[in-house]
Amino acid sequence: MQTPVEIDFQGLKGSEQLRACVMKNISVLEKRFGRITACRVVIKAPSERHRTGGPCEITIRLSLPQGREVDIGRSEKADDRFGDPVVALNDAFKRARRRLSDHARRMRGHVKSHDSPPIATVIRFDDAAGFGFLETQDGREIYFHKNSLLDGRQVPPGTRVTFFEEMGEKGPQASTVKVLGKHGLR
Repeated sequence: MQTPVEIDFQGLKGSEQLRACVMKNISVLEKRFGRITACRVVIKAPSERHRTGGPCEITIRLSLPQGREVDIGRSEKADDRFGDPVVALNDAFKRARRRLSDHARRMRGHVKSHDSPPIATVIRFDDAAGFGFLETQDGREIYFHKNSLLDGRQVPPGTRVTFFEEMGEKGPQASTVKVLGKHGLR
C-alpha cells in the first residue's frame, strides 16, 4: 500500500485488538489483490439511545490505481452479533473481498455478456394463411408462423420485432417473435 492505513474510531476507544483485526484483514486483501493504494476504515460504535445498543457501523474505502475506488458502507442487519466490533469488521471485510473480486473480474473482462436477440421488421403478414416474413438488419428475409408470435396479435408490415432464428425444413425461420414496444423497448 502506498499510504498508511487510516483507522477512525467514532464513539469508542481505539483498541489494539481492533487495530490488529483491521491490519490482518487488509493484509489478506493485499495478498489477494495487491493493487490497493490507500485504505480508510471508519468504526462507529453502536448507538446508546436504546437498551440494546445496535450494530456497529463499519465503512471501508479502498483506493485502487487509475483513480478507481471501492466503497463498502454499513449493512443493515438485525443481528445482535454485529454489536461486537470484531464481528462487524470481519463481515465488512468479507464484503470488501467480494467487491474487489468483482471489480478485478470486470477489469480483466471476465464478465458474462448477454447478447440481445436480433431485431427485424415485418415485411408482410398473411393472417388468413397464418404466416409472414421478416427482414433482418442485414437484409435477409426470414419466414415466421403466426404461432411463433408471443402475444398472438396482428402484426402489420413495418412492425419491429425481436426473434430467435432457427433452421426450418426450407431454410431459416423465426421462432419466438416478440413485438417491440414504443421506442424499441420490449
